[in-house]
This record gives sequence, structure tokens and C-alpha cells, in this order.
Amino acid sequence: MSKSAPGLKIQNIACTRGYRELFTDLTLILESAQVLRVEGENGSGKTSLLRILAGLAQPESGDIFWNDGRITDPDACYFQNMLYLGHKPGIKFELTPIENLCLFKAMFGAKSENGIEEALYQMGLYGFEEIPCANLSAGQKRRVALAQLLMSKAKLWILDEPYTSLDVAAIGFLEDVFKRHVQNGGMLIITSHQPVTVEGCVLKRLVLPSTELEEVH
Repeated sequence: MSKSAPGLKIQNIACTRGYRELFTDLTLILESAQVLRVEGENGSGKTSLLRILAGLAQPESGDIFWNDGRITDPDACYFQNMLYLGHKPGIKFELTPIENLCLFKAMFGAKSENGIEEALYQMGLYGFEEIPCANLSAGQKRRVALAQLLMSKAKLWILDEPYTSLDVAAIGFLEDVFKRHVQNGGMLIITSHQPVTVEGCVLKRLVLPSTELEEVH
């Protein structure tokens, strides 16, 4: 991996929950324009792995590198290049969709070509921009969170069950968003109980608790 081609390297990481080992000696490399789908039974450690990669939890052992520097090294600029969306919406329910995205933009910046109202419109939230998120449906709350993807400058997206509460049309649109992101050199790590389709991209598959990495053509 080079500075000009951002990449994520996971080296021999292990994770335990209580006294139970979820996975160990997990090693893989994800490079620009690649997708990693993490699979496994409930309780196998999928969310735990994503939280470790997002810096929200620490592995029992091992290291994680971004551009050959540890993700905890400020010079690696990892957290400026990573966007994590968890299983829960992760938005402030007392705020409106516009206010949530204004907060996101203030904290993380945004692509100048993707305005807040345009992002909400593309996510099917036209007419709901000024309604407190507490009054929105589960699917609409999910769309507010996912609208951050349309604005994000991050190279690496880490998404835990992003299709939750979405209809077929919204899932199709989201897969187009994934495709554009990856084809522009981005990277995607995703868990999903539904099939993941990102056409024209290198798709890698990791099944926990196995540490075998499979490339799907």
C-alpha cells in the first residue's frame, strides 16, 4: 500500500467478549476500489469487528494500519478518512434532518457539490426536512443517517446493516451510491443480512469466526 493509494491493513487482531473468543489472528488488506462484506451468525463478532475498525473499541491483540501507519497515529489521518454508520441510526432525534446534516457538515466537512437539501431529496426525504427526527418512521430515520454518505469526503465507509428498514427502491439507490463511491477509489466495509451488490467492483468476503478471506468475482 502506498500513500497515493489509501489502504487498510488488519494484522493479527483478536476480539473477546467476556470469556468468549469471537475471532483471533484476523489479517486482511483492503485497498482502494474494493468492498469487504463481513458475514457470520448472530454473535459471531461482526459488529464488534466494525466497532474496532471505527476506533470505538480496542482489539484484544493485533494492529490496524491506514497507509502503513497505525490508525491511532495522528499522521495517518485515519479518522478524517473514515465514516462509520452503526446498526442504529446514530442521529439526534430532537433535531430535524436538515439540522442533523448541518451538524455532520460542521463536524466533518462535506463535498461541496452535495448540498444538504439535495442529499435529503436524493434519499427520499423531500417534505420531511423540517420535521424532528423523533417523529419520522424507522425507515426515514435510516435515510437521514445514510444521507451523510452523499456528503461525505471519507475514503473508507464502514456500514453495519445499512439496509435496515429500507424498501427495495431505496436499497437499489443505495447500491448505486456504493458503486460510485468505490469506482471513484473509495472503500466499503459492510455487514448485511441481505445480498450486497456493487457491480463492477472487487468484492471480498469475510465469514466470521473463520479468518479466511475470499475474493468474489
